[in-house]
Amino acid sequence: MDVRWEEAGWERLTERVGRRRLPVWDCTVGLVVGEDSALLIDPGSSVREGALVRAEAERLAGRRVTHIAFTHGHFDHVLGGAVFAGAEVYGPVGLDNLLSVSHDDLRAEAVRHGLAEAEAAEAVELLVLPRHLVSGEWTLDLGGVQVLLANVGPGHTRHDLAAFVPGSREVVFCGDLVEESGEPQTGPDSVPRQWPAALGRLLALGGDDALYVPGHGAVVDADFVRAQRDTLAARFGVSVP
Repeated sequence: MDVRWEEAGWERLTERVGRRRLPVWDCTVGLVVGEDSALLIDPGSSVREGALVRAEAERLAGRRVTHIAFTHGHFDHVLGGAVFAGAEVYGPVGLDNLLSVSHDDLRAEAVRHGLAEAEAAEAVELLVLPRHLVSGEWTLDLGGVQVLLANVGPGHTRHDLAAFVPGSREVVFCGDLVEESGEPQTGPDSVPRQWPAALGRLLALGGDDALYVPGHGAVVDADFVRAQRDTLAARFGVSVP
């Protein structure tokens, strides 16, 4: 573990990849550092939190965050994006339209989960939309490391994106398709009967030896993802892909 990362509250997963579990909602932020660029995955739940994440990430990376990826459109994963001026923003196809028309829902969701009304209103007003929309797969070259963004949903929501980072140990950022700190959460925007298939696509992406980083909770392995897939398949009455 690099002491700088540990002291800042970040977990270093490989030479170029780390993540932080943010307080309150235990939401994961991912960081991939290339020689030329840096990618941040899910930049937090508010403008204040996003600013803190940006300062920490850029200090650890030694460079500006140039790319942002949203794994899905829930408030705790997107509302920190406004502070990353000039960054290229990526998301699953359809997420731009969803976010552009769901301001009231996003604000209400954030407040319902405990974000202050003023902070929620500010973050929604400044909300940035993904300009680069991933319908299948999209490779980002950060210099010395390539990140594969994959549209693996629907499942947890109608628009779910994963990020695969190759290296000495492959890392897959799963968003809330995988949760470790609690049961997978279904809501009105979930597509339950397709969720197990989305987890099958995650497993095909990472393989047996990858580190799987859930949207909430500790890093898990392929066996954990398989078990969660099987549990969801049984719950929703679908066959395992």
